[in-house]
Amino acid sequence: MTASDRGLPRTSTVAVVGTGTMGQGIAQVALVAGHPVRLHDAAPGRAAQAADAIAARLDRMVAKGALTAADRDAALGRLAPVDHLVDLAEAELAIEAVLEELGAKQQLFTALETVVSERCLLATNTSSLSVTAVAGALRRPGRLVGLHFFNPAPLLPLVEVVRGFATDQDAADRAYDTVAAWGKTPVRCADSPGFIVNRIARPFYAEAFRVYEEGGADPATVDAVLRESGGFRMGPFELTDLIGQDVNEAVTRSVWESLFHDPKFTPSLAQRRLVDAGLHGRKTGRGWYDHADGAARPRPHTAEPCGAPAKLALHGDLGPAAGLVPLIEEAGIALSREPVTEAGAETGPGGFLALPDGTRLSLTDGSSATTDPSAPGIRFDLALDYRTATRVALAPSATAAPEAIAAATGLFQALGKQVSVVGDLPGMIVARTVAMLVDFAEDAVARGVASAGDIDTAMRTGVNYPRGPLHWGSLLGAGWVRDVLRNLHDACPTGRYAPSQALIRRAATEGKLL
Repeated sequence: MTASDRGLPRTSTVAVVGTGTMGQGIAQVALVAGHPVRLHDAAPGRAAQAADAIAARLDRMVAKGALTAADRDAALGRLAPVDHLVDLAEAELAIEAVLEELGAKQQLFTALETVVSERCLLATNTSSLSVTAVAGALRRPGRLVGLHFFNPAPLLPLVEVVRGFATDQDAADRAYDTVAAWGKTPVRCADSPGFIVNRIARPFYAEAFRVYEEGGADPATVDAVLRESGGFRMGPFELTDLIGQDVNEAVTRSVWESLFHDPKFTPSLAQRRLVDAGLHGRKTGRGWYDHADGAARPRPHTAEPCGAPAKLALHGDLGPAAGLVPLIEEAGIALSREPVTEAGAETGPGGFLALPDGTRLSLTDGSSATTDPSAPGIRFDLALDYRTATRVALAPSATAAPEAIAAATGLFQALGKQVSVVGDLPGMIVARTVAMLVDFAEDAVARGVASAGDIDTAMRTGVNYPRGPLHWGSLLGAGWVRDVLRNLHDACPTGRYAPSQALIRRAATEGKLL
């Protein structure tokens, strides 16, 4: 039996209440999937305006060849704006996309319960409120489920299907199968603050903002490193300018408050200042960046060309950065392999590259280069794939000689990378971000928020991460991620970076299997 067989029949009417951008998008998805759709908005005339806007978008789809004229005409024949809730009586699925306030949503669903039939499925599109709390005011809370679409709903595939504490399993299954039949990618999750995406994505923003607040790098450089080394489609500063600083900060604050001020979710003071100043990003013309017409975009810090070292010595194993070894050899740089002696065992599985003057060049392990007592050092950041990465960040210790920094810079330039020299902060930029994402994902699985597969699917399809965090963690090794976080926690013992018990267990299990 397919999802289309288990979900709502195509003849079932779908009601959408709230006709802003999200409501219009959800209505369009249901309409194109073949359902009769009824639009309602409390503001007089808004539903009719929304129907006109949907018709215009369908016209554009026809012009692009994404929809036939006959299918457009049939869809518009199934679309009806209505002025009163009672006109939604025949709906078998009613989805709200109204104001993100608990009282407003409860009031709406309480009214809908008196209108729709007993078999009608109710769904909230909330992104930050508790589905359990929304359903709490209902006579039959078991039929209410969360259907969190992502904006723009017609284009983005992900839908988080959220089961509240009182949601019936049958209701969650019907909702899941219905959106799957609509061609979306549904994932199941429990009613937990932030659901999947808005919970697990918090470090992507928070760590970047912290690097900026601590003077490690400017926004343009952080964005460039996460894009060009980490493989993310957009950097967090440019992405939050697109989302809206007020919207992004409100989600962060909501999750933090819902989790009783857990330090792992602490909001950014710098972002709060932007919001207080009304600098919300593109929609206001300025956020982290100036978006005024003709404004120059800041360039990331990029080192000037330097000469590559003629030779290097590899001590131990570079771990997640082992892919650099063939690149160095292909670049024609002499590389000797030195045995790891008992005296050098403290270098651990990460190992290091010795520059000609003896400076140690190593992948960041969550500690700062300056705190390494063994020798002057330079850390380099994690990359999604060192072969395809176009930028690498370096963090020199306070004692690293300028000549050593130039040699390290020249090395990566010889490998075809641009180089950004950043402040010597623990964990640098990509490594601390990815380690936190992995930890948040492991913790979410352990707490029953969602399955590992659904978490990775959600983060890839909902926010376009280059890898699901759990897949990424398995490639890096849970032990490596745990150790990065432990070193970060030693440097900042607030609890923010303390590895979760789930990650600690994963690392212990992984070690026994080796």
